[in-house]
Amino acid sequence: MKTLLIIRHAKSSWGVPSLNDFDRTLNERGKKDAPVMAQRLLDRKIMIDAFVSSPAKRAKKTAELFCTGYHKHINDIIYISALYQASSGNFFEVAEQLSDDFNCVAIFSHNPGITEFVNELTENKKIDDMPTCGVFAVTASISKWKDFKKSKKDFLLFDFPKVA
Repeated sequence: MKTLLIIRHAKSSWGVPSLNDFDRTLNERGKKDAPVMAQRLLDRKIMIDAFVSSPAKRAKKTAELFCTGYHKHINDIIYISALYQASSGNFFEVAEQLSDDFNCVAIFSHNPGITEFVNELTENKKIDDMPTCGVFAVTASISKWKDFKKSKKDFLLFDFPKVA
């Protein structure tokens, strides 16, 4: 059994209009939301084996805050350039290349690709727009990540900061 958590970066700052999109950082709300969402996953007893992220600053910082919440080393985050401005195909490629040693993986990325991807995962759960710091998770009854795309995936959870 493999579990994939898809996490949109936390709320980012638009405070410096001239800043390149890749270099935008988290705003104060984003810095507060990420640890809260990590704790919600811990409260559900979801143990993440690997953290995989877009290298863009806002996704990177969100992944770091989740790692800190999980008492993991931020140096262990795996950065994959294809997760910045990713299409759903990029997400499937990343998932299929994960080490089979990992049973539960969190991927941090961006809209619009992240919403497109999660809507391709299951037939019974669709979302209009992945909110910032939102977590969408599925399980797949597979032993090898290379089988992820073709496998039947079961909806596990959808949560985001504004859910009470």
